[in-house]
Amino acid sequence: MDFVSTLTSALGWLELGSPEEALRELSLLDARQRMRRQALELKLVAEMKAGHWNAGADTGRLLCLREPGEPRFFIHAAYCLHETGDTAAARNWLMTGPTSLIKDPLFHYNIACYHAVLGEKGPARSHLQRAFQMNSQLRQLAEKDEDLATLGELPKE
Repeated sequence: MDFVSTLTSALGWLELGSPEEALRELSLLDARQRMRRQALELKLVAEMKAGHWNAGADTGRLLCLREPGEPRFFIHAAYCLHETGDTAAARNWLMTGPTSLIKDPLFHYNIACYHAVLGEKGPARSHLQRAFQMNSQLRQLAEKDEDLATLGELPKE
């Protein structure tokens, strides 16, 4: 199978909710093709959907290093790090991302979660408030998010 067909098959498996099959499909690519951005992006999505957090953190950080101006790679890599239990590394990695992250409500939401888990309530509240100002729908997510439970009452918008 060629590169595009393999990616299409992997994407199909993801759409069917079978991330393990998507990863198997991507493993059929040769080493050079596996390192192409499109393949790495699909691999990251599959790893995250499969709950392979260590592998996802590695793939996400590789994408960050290759595409340092792409904010979503930093968000995904940090999330994977957080899911491995290394929340301090997640916070630190996310803070190394491009300055454009400051305009992303998900950046503020995630960094608030990381600060809250680390017991840093002041920065957590500040970032969470900013996230709500940028996207009020995040409040519904925050109300159920265990990472934010230590904050008690959520900040106002």
